[in-house]
Amino acid sequence: MSFASLPAEIGLGFKPQHFSDIAAAPAAVGFFEVHAENYFGAGGVPHRQLAALRRDYALSLHGVGLSIGGETRLDGHHLAALKALCARYEPESFSEHLAWASHNETYFNDLLPLPLNEATLKRVAAHVDELQAALQCRVLIENPASYLSFSDGTIAEPQFLAELAARTGCGRLLDINNVYVSAVNLGFDPKTYLDAFPLQWIGEIHLAGHSDATDAEGRTLLIDTHGAPIADPVFALYQWVLARTGPRPSLIERDNDVPAWPALVDEAAKAGEILEAARKAQSHQAA
Repeated sequence: MSFASLPAEIGLGFKPQHFSDIAAAPAAVGFFEVHAENYFGAGGVPHRQLAALRRDYALSLHGVGLSIGGETRLDGHHLAALKALCARYEPESFSEHLAWASHNETYFNDLLPLPLNEATLKRVAAHVDELQAALQCRVLIENPASYLSFSDGTIAEPQFLAELAARTGCGRLLDINNVYVSAVNLGFDPKTYLDAFPLQWIGEIHLAGHSDATDAEGRTLLIDTHGAPIADPVFALYQWVLARTGPRPSLIERDNDVPAWPALVDEAAKAGEILEAARKAQSHQAA
C-alpha cells in the first residue's frame, strides 16, 4: 500500500520537522493530530504551519496538560486557551487523558495516575462536563498507561470509562499501546480488558511504541515512550479491536526519537492494511 492510497481513517502526529516533506508531496493521509498546548501562542511559524495543514487535512487536537483528574478546579486560563484554539481551527475532535498533571500552582511534565473509585469518578465527570460546556463539543478521554495499582481503586478501568461516558456523554480515545503496556506491567490479559472496554464509544484509536525495562525485582516493565516503532503485539490487538468495531480513525504517535518522514509513512501503511482488511471483512459480513 502506498502512502497516496492510505485509508481516510489513518492519521499521523504532526511534527514541524516533517512540514517540508508534507508540503512538497501532499498525500492522502486522513488527518493530522497536534498537541494543543504547543499552539497556545498567538502566531509565528507554528500557527503558519498549522493553518497550512488545516487547509488540506482534517485536524485532531490532543490535550496533554489540562489535568482532568486533578483535585483542584480546571485552570481557567488553560481552558480559555483551548476554547480559542478550537474556535480558530475547528478540529474534528479534541481529546484529553484520564490523568492529572498539576496541583494548585505546581505543574508536572507527566501524566500521573489516579485511583479509580467513586470519588475520582465524580470529580473527573464534573471536569469533563466543564470542558465539554466550554468547547461545545464531545471530548474523547484516553485510557492511561499504568505502572502500578492503587489499594483504594475500587472500579476497574473499563467500567470507570464506561460510567464516565454514561454520566457525561464523552467519547473514548482507545490507546492500544497503553492497554498492552498496562497489561504486561500489571499482569492482566489485554483482550479481557478490551472485551470490557466500551468499544461502541471509540472516536479515535492511538498506536504507539514502548520500551522494555526491568524493575527492581528483575520483572519486565514496559514504558510508554512514543519513541519506538509500534510493536507486533500492539498491531495484533489493533486488528482484534477493528474486527469488533470496524474502521475507526487511527493515529500513529511518535513523540521521541522521531524518525524521518518515510519511516512514519511505512508504519501508517501497515496500520492502513489492517484497517482495510477489517473494512473488507465487515463488508463480507454485511453481504
